[in-house]
Amino acid sequence: MTTEHTLMERSGAQCELCSSKDDLNVYPVPPESNTSKPDQCILVCDNCLGQINQSNTMDTNHWRCLNDSMWSQVPAVQVMAFRLLSHLSSEGWAQDLLDMMYLDEETRQWAESGLSSEESEAPTLDSNGSVLGAGDTVTLIKDLPVKGAGFTAKRGTAVRNISLTGNPEQIEGRVNGVRIVLLTKYLTVFHHTN
Repeated sequence: MTTEHTLMERSGAQCELCSSKDDLNVYPVPPESNTSKPDQCILVCDNCLGQINQSNTMDTNHWRCLNDSMWSQVPAVQVMAFRLLSHLSSEGWAQDLLDMMYLDEETRQWAESGLSSEESEAPTLDSNGSVLGAGDTVTLIKDLPVKGAGFTAKRGTAVRNISLTGNPEQIEGRVNGVRIVLLTKYLTVFHHTN
């Protein structure tokens, strides 16, 4: 079975970003360039492909379709939705969608590897302006009610092995066994004292 046939079957013969059924193409999601791996490719229409390849011609309203495609179960589609929303993050609606989006660690690394340096440039800083990195331990500086989880994350709680998100104002971490998103303005990096 060809890659195109596999993608046509997976997508229901429509663009995996905007659902158009016209002029469909196999697009290998960078850094991949091999169209023989369907799990690293997506099916896109000419309109989406043209805007992906010429990002200065992006029609902002066209990409509101990402509100649906960002929830795809296909990692390659999630990666493209993340990258496009990151590119459009100056638009309030796009940043809102980006804030809602969840990617597993491997998919997030793939997605972030394709962002241009200008989009991934802003460092993630704690409440004191210290740079945070993936794997760091942070401490909460304020009690934070956790919506939907039914508990409050208490001030002084250490959150170990954090993950960075595409948003420099947020990190992901585990509190009381639940993986949650935390605002960096309520965190300080944990320093060991000897």
